[in-house]
Amino acid sequence: MEQKIRCLVVDDEPFARELMSTYISKIPHLELVQTCENAFDAIDVMQQEPIDLLFSDIQMPNINGVEMIRSLQHTPLVIFTTASPDYAVQGFELDVVDYLLKPFGFDRLLKAVNKAKVQLQQQKQPPPKEAPTFMFVKDSQKLSKVIFDDIYYVEGMKDYIKIVTAQKTYIIYQRMKHMEDTLPSRQFIRVHKSYIVQLNAIRNIIGNTAELLNNHSIVISKQYKPELNRRLGITGDSQDDEA
Repeated sequence: MEQKIRCLVVDDEPFARELMSTYISKIPHLELVQTCENAFDAIDVMQQEPIDLLFSDIQMPNINGVEMIRSLQHTPLVIFTTASPDYAVQGFELDVVDYLLKPFGFDRLLKAVNKAKVQLQQQKQPPPKEAPTFMFVKDSQKLSKVIFDDIYYVEGMKDYIKIVTAQKTYIIYQRMKHMEDTLPSRQFIRVHKSYIVQLNAIRNIIGNTAELLNNHSIVISKQYKPELNRRLGITGDSQDDEA
């Protein structure tokens, strides 16, 4: 069952609070926790109840809606509902979901609520796992840490591969396919059945040869060159110039 969005309404006008209550009752995924006639009452509610979405007027006695939002330590998502356009810039500086000018209809409110729903869903998603930036390879009797940024290229030699880095060259028992799957595809590309290179390590492309930053040259096979050109942003005209 979908968890409802707990919302709070604050407006000093009784009719506005009543209208918002009616609108909210028509949206199945909203739960109205309370309506308040001033910012002080709203702050008290937010200190005692978990609120996901706040519908707030701006022009209210004592503390206006903008001042109220700025005073909060933990701010829910906010949709401003106001008769004045004068606070629009301040509202969006506070990163509010939407700014509704009174009078607004149910459809306009629903559009704003759907925006808030999407933002809440994004907030609840677990953060993406950070991509690894290194791997360990067997080096004699120990495991050595190899930083991806330090790799110039990988060369396949039957059942072994050679990993050439800025600091050292490693020869390990491994298949090229496994290494291709291990290295981050955003950073590395296969240019030949026997070679994988780091894109940032390429200094020049001369015909079907890639010249690397360590002055080593790698043969580029016809099979892999179109994708390499695409990844490097080399256009047809650029290829003609090289030729």
